Amino acid sequence: MLYPDPAAANRALSALWHWPHFTVRELSCRCGGRFCSGEYWHDAEFLDALEGLRARAGRPLVLTSGHRCAGWNAAVGGAPLSRHKQIAADIQIAGHSRHQLLAAAIGAGFTGLGLARSFLHVDRRARPARWYYPGSERLWIQ
Repeated sequence: MLYPDPAAANRALSALWHWPHFTVRELSCRCGGRFCSGEYWHDAEFLDALEGLRARAGRPLVLTSGHRCAGWNAAVGGAPLSRHKQIAADIQIAGHSRHQLLAAAIGAGFTGLGLARSFLHVDRRARPARWYYPGSERLWIQ
């Protein structure tokens, strides 16, 4: 479900929020008001998987991108059908073993896996997909 901004999402979801390691704000659009007011896409199953990934990783996850409004997605060069336009997350690799983080994401049920130099993209698409971002493949090949 799409909320227009973090405040609206927090008002609607505060009594139901049970994901202690993540906040609405860190998963909201980061366009800074250029295209929206910080839209937030709520998906409880995605958040459950994200908590599962964090538990499997055994340490905090730094999210560099969550939901993106259409304008921000275009501005940052996102794919026209990007899962970020609903909900996806890019997780900073620094502080983690990239291979352990990938294994944790798979174990948590993520099916869309984008392997980049400095981050791991995760989403929960119906048809599994895995891809490399430019210049990252050699870092992921064991």
